[in-house]
Amino acid sequence: MKKIFTLCLLAIFLVSCKNDSQKKEKLDESSVEISSEELPIAEKIANANGMEKFKELEELNFTFNVKLNDTLRAERSWKWFPETKKVELTEEGETIAYTQGDSLTENALAADQKFVNDSYWLLFPYQLMWSDYESTYNEKGVAPISNKEMQMLTVNYKGKGGYSPDDSYHLFLGDDNMIKEWTYVSSTGRELTTTWEDYETFKGIPIAKMHKSADSSFQLYFTDIKFK
Repeated sequence: MKKIFTLCLLAIFLVSCKNDSQKKEKLDESSVEISSEELPIAEKIANANGMEKFKELEELNFTFNVKLNDTLRAERSWKWFPETKKVELTEEGETIAYTQGDSLTENALAADQKFVNDSYWLLFPYQLMWSDYESTYNEKGVAPISNKEMQMLTVNYKGKGGYSPDDSYHLFLGDDNMIKEWTYVSSTGRELTTTWEDYETFKGIPIAKMHKSADSSFQLYFTDIKFK
């Protein structure tokens, strides 16, 4: 079981960090020039998830938790200041603070890898506007857990750099353009499929607080969420 869990962590906790400020500017421009019906699917998803409200935030606090077979395997509390790029991690009673973009120490680099992963789970819809990737959209696909027909967007970071390049994600979306399920595929082909559920809105931003595997043996969830 420990071996399986290790593989899961390798697949989950190291994901790519690919900020793209030009795409942020494009969102502002296109939202003025064309109607919502004509927006690309990535912008529809970002808008449905309150991306405009994110710009108003000064601080995000949240705790990232992982359970495997009802045993808590990870618990990380974060403070994030987007404007200044300052990040603070508290884990196992120890706190480390750093600024993204600086020449990071070994400990800060390890913390940043965790932050990128954890914030991807928290705010992946925004990565569709912030990141550089290739994508394929299908109006109809079958979600792997619910077996319901949904919109499907495949996001591929092939050759895009970051902490774990070449990862890909299959997103399954409701008619409201909210993620309901996804499958993460690592560069080596390992897969993890979970729900996106228990949505709650914080400062106008909907957050999926729970992500479960089909049999609920794997649970990734957020607590202590506070946006300022």
